[in-house]
Amino acid sequence: MQLDAAQLLSILPEIAVLITACLVLVVDLYLKERNKGINHGLTLVGLVVAMALTGLGAGGERVLALGGNVVRDHLSDVLKVFVLIVSFLAFVYARPWLKDRGLLTGEYYVLGLFAVLGMLVMIAANSFLTLYLGLELLALCLYALVAFDRDSKPGSEAAMKYFVLGALGSGMLLYGVSMIYGATGSIELATVAKAVAEQGVENRILVFGIVFLVIGIGFKFGAVPFHMWVPDIYEGAPTPVVLLLGSAPKIAAFALAIRLLVDGLGGMHPDWQGMLVILAVLSMGLGNLLAIAQANIKRMLAYSTISHVGFLFLGLLAGTSEGYAAAMFYAIVYALMAAGAFGILIILSREGFDAESLDDLRGLNDRDPWYAALMAILMFSMAGVPPTVGFMAKLLVLQAVVRVDLVWLAVVAVAFSIIGAFYYLRVVKLIYFEKPTNQAPLLASGGVRVAMTVNGLAVLLLGIFPAGLLGLCQTAFG
Repeated sequence: MQLDAAQLLSILPEIAVLITACLVLVVDLYLKERNKGINHGLTLVGLVVAMALTGLGAGGERVLALGGNVVRDHLSDVLKVFVLIVSFLAFVYARPWLKDRGLLTGEYYVLGLFAVLGMLVMIAANSFLTLYLGLELLALCLYALVAFDRDSKPGSEAAMKYFVLGALGSGMLLYGVSMIYGATGSIELATVAKAVAEQGVENRILVFGIVFLVIGIGFKFGAVPFHMWVPDIYEGAPTPVVLLLGSAPKIAAFALAIRLLVDGLGGMHPDWQGMLVILAVLSMGLGNLLAIAQANIKRMLAYSTISHVGFLFLGLLAGTSEGYAAAMFYAIVYALMAAGAFGILIILSREGFDAESLDDLRGLNDRDPWYAALMAILMFSMAGVPPTVGFMAKLLVLQAVVRVDLVWLAVVAVAFSIIGAFYYLRVVKLIYFEKPTNQAPLLASGGVRVAMTVNGLAVLLLGIFPAGLLGLCQTAFG
């Protein structure tokens, strides 16, 4: 394999994020405690540069680089940009929380940037090996971030659970990859796809490999019955870490599913479709039903995430370009909604206090009407209420399912969506119709307020004008 400048152009965003992480790691050694905020600025600048480099290379021909292990296409360009945008918001929201608790250190930003790098590698992967390297880079950084607050016993416990169950999921995925390699003799997605088209279900090793791959994907998404780690990690981890963990990685997980199931194993769609149907129904049902019983809003949002994963699977299992575009649209808008919801929880927190209970949202409208309005928009969007973007996302995946004659599955999804609206509307009720338990003003910086405003209004405006984002998603599978 010869490495030249033309191939490096395909991975410029990854190089920018890597350089930023290394720069923050070195600069942090020479910063005094009062100047630790410089790490924050360097991180945001690095993410903006990576976004610009992604945009500069977008719109061209599909390019394979690094011996066919990396691909740059329209799908990777769009997903990379949104991963970087959501990660940018996550770092902006996290700063006040970290500063109040004396945790504004370089390690948080270095681990966060390497996690972003792992997501970018997953998105650009064109072989099983590259996918796995990106996935493990992301996972190892998240394991450490969950235990980032060393004085938090729940955080340490959550990190241990996440590590053990995450390793189990990675093992399942890797075992599936090894079986597919044994059946096809290759780890490159195009070669695997060709072999799958020739062999099909006649090769039993290939079928078993797909089963383990779907189990691994289910673990990484947090789909039922592989969801057991999600509520505990969301509850025990520091809120800024949950914000990062619960938003942008969903876009990377979508890329993982597309690269594995569609690019590599698209010829066996009928075989993995049935498994995704089961995962989708279980996730939508259990996620929505158990979320109703939660008093801790982080656990509620964890079960909400599980239910949204079920909806995302609806687009994937449809097996059409329309369904894949709808699932991509859903993954992107869910990441934006999750970032905004956890961002509000960070704003409600202060030194010595973390907003984790539903009661902490009581009377938010009396304390800050603007943040109350933004949180209400986010909750309405997660519930799928028009004209928010959440409604459009659910409509698109349901439409894709109906068009492949799975009407019963669409009916089940609508029923669970109606059940799920209860706990989202309960949050809105607490915000507007209850008296606040705490009268302390919300002291968020101007940057955080601007970012939250952009985040909240984007959820509303993308629902009113979805054509732009939907067009990008459809072009990726055109």
